[in-house]
Amino acid sequence: MKLIRGYIKAIDAVNYRLGRIIMYGIFVMVAILLWSSISKTFFLPSRWTLEVAQFAMVAYYMLGGPYSIQMGSNVRMDLFYADWSDKKKAQIDAITVLFLLFYLGVLLYGAIDSTSYSLKYNERSPTAWRPYLWPIKITMCVGIFLMLLQAISELFKDILRLKGESV
Repeated sequence: MKLIRGYIKAIDAVNYRLGRIIMYGIFVMVAILLWSSISKTFFLPSRWTLEVAQFAMVAYYMLGGPYSIQMGSNVRMDLFYADWSDKKKAQIDAITVLFLLFYLGVLLYGAIDSTSYSLKYNERSPTAWRPYLWPIKITMCVGIFLMLLQAISELFKDILRLKGESV
């Protein structure tokens, strides 16, 4: 139990701190899109703004995902869930998180394969700006991996709740 509690504490701390930093990524995206609007209106349109905004959005969602899971901000069917006892919630969450773990495992496998291809062949975007794709693919792999670790942490929390222990 001490090892499980240590894992929960460590993963939650990392994802909490990263999530609090990534939270400000919305301002980065607003600044990029504001510059895009200004440059299209008053100057020559920038070729890089759309893709940089897309990359920032991917980083925002992928690196903010573990924080969202930790805070319980994920979407859930509250029609029934809200009325259940804490023990029943923990039982259902412990079962459904297994599906999430499977999904994230498959997603991470595909992301690593895609990232290795991107690194091997110096894959670039097929747009006019043509940025390399490996930086955002690595960011996606890191985000998926952190979500996987956070999902395991949530499973451990549910197990502790089922045993009647505090988290």
